[in-house]
Amino acid sequence: MAPHSPAPDPADTGPDRRRQTLIASLRERFALAQSQGDAQAKQALFREAVYLNLPPELWQDPPA
Repeated sequence: MAPHSPAPDPADTGPDRRRQTLIASLRERFALAQSQGDAQAKQALFREAVYLNLPPELWQDPPA
C-alpha cells in the first residue's frame, strides 16, 4: 500500500495564493524592466496586469 500524502494546507492553495504569486511575478519583472530601461517590457506588463485585473498599485514600486 502506498504512503498517504498529507492534505494540502488551505492557506497555501486557492485564489489568494495564486493572486499573491502573480503579484510577486509582476513586481519582479517590473523591477527588472525598470532597471534595464525597457519600455516595451513595462508596457507588456501593464497589459498583462490589466488582463489579470491587478491594478498597478499592487505590483509597482511606490513613487520616490
